[in-house]
Amino acid sequence: GFPDDCRQYGFVPYILEDMGIESIRLITNNPRKVEKLTELGINVVDTIPMVAPKPTAYNRKYLQTKQDRMNHKNFGEMLSLDPPRDAS
Repeated sequence: GFPDDCRQYGFVPYILEDMGIESIRLITNNPRKVEKLTELGINVVDTIPMVAPKPTAYNRKYLQTKQDRMNHKNFGEMLSLDPPRDAS
């Protein structure tokens, strides 16, 4: 698999500067993304969480991994719901 977060953000400040954008509201659950962008001098004034209404049999493990390995936010309450039952 890929490393936890192999994205490159170094070009982002230049794009925002070219567009005349001085601050952003970021749609993310990933605190590392906010940290990386802030370290690059981007003014992240707010985050908007991305939250699925409930886990499914298809995304539960993925969301749990995001929370456990990468400290993603906003999944705890949702993941505490009863696991979906197999529809067979």
